[in-house]
Formats: sequence, C-alpha cells, structure tokens
Amino acid sequence: MRHSSLLFLDKVGARISFVLAVFAGLTLTAMMLLACWNMVGRAFGYPLKGTFELMGFMGAVVAAFSLAYAQQSRSHIFVAFFIARFKRPVRLALDAAVHLASAAFFIHAGLELEKLAAFIVELGELSETLQIIYHPFVWAVCIGCFAMGFVLFVSFLKTVLLAEEV
Repeated sequence: MRHSSLLFLDKVGARISFVLAVFAGLTLTAMMLLACWNMVGRAFGYPLKGTFELMGFMGAVVAAFSLAYAQQSRSHIFVAFFIARFKRPVRLALDAAVHLASAAFFIHAGLELEKLAAFIVELGELSETLQIIYHPFVWAVCIGCFAMGFVLFVSFLKTVLLAEEV
C-alpha cells in the first residue's frame, strides 16, 4: 500500500472521528441541559418524565461517538512503561497485534449491534417509559463501533507499513 493511500485513509478516519466527536459534544450538551431542566423542574414539583431513560440513550451515543476521536488523537490511557522494556521489533509486533485485535472486536461489535437494531425495528419495540422508538440510538452506537474499528485498522496498517521504513 502506498503512503498516499495510507495518508488518505488516515485523513478519512480523522474526519469521521472529528464529526462524530462534534455530535458527541452536542449530545453531551443536550444531556446537561436535560439534567438541569429536570433538576429545576423537580424543585418546583414538575420533574420531566423519562429523563433517566433519555440520559441512558444519550450517554451511549456520547460514549460511542467519542471512541474513535480518542483513539485518533491518542487521548486514551496507554500503558507504555510495560511495552517500553521490549526491543523495537517486539514493541511494533505487539502494537500491531493489539490494533488488529481491537479493530476486529469493534467491527464485530458493530455488526452485532446492526443485527440488534434490525431486530428491534422488526419487533417494533419501544422504550419502556416514554414509549419512543430507540433503535436509532442502537444504530448510533453501531456507527461509533464501526468508526473505532476503522481508525484502529488504519493504526494497524500504519504500524505495519511504516515500521518497515524506520
């Protein structure tokens, strides 16, 4: 694979993860506003029905949509002191293996969530409290998993292909 192709894939991953992170931020803002509105309403005896349910759905979206951006910007926790003890070829092999296994996990999770969302649509299932359709939230988490899998796979390719040059 040529460097221009790898650079293109990396830019696509960065763009996707940034857009999802923006949506995660907007959803987090909506969660904050909903929680505040509910607290004020509760103080006056008018709590919002279904707040807990909506917070759960939106929390899942925030978590799923922020995963790829955290991976892309390397803002996740990384245990480097353990791996630093190994020689460079071993470190690269471990890094590549972790990226590939993680990418496979998130792609598999996305596929399973896709099946779950389709099943929920087929059943016509609604949320318990508000009686709203909730499969779009499952689809959102599915998209977040696929984005994370893509970013991890690109990281795997970068580790394997760029390691040969150094």
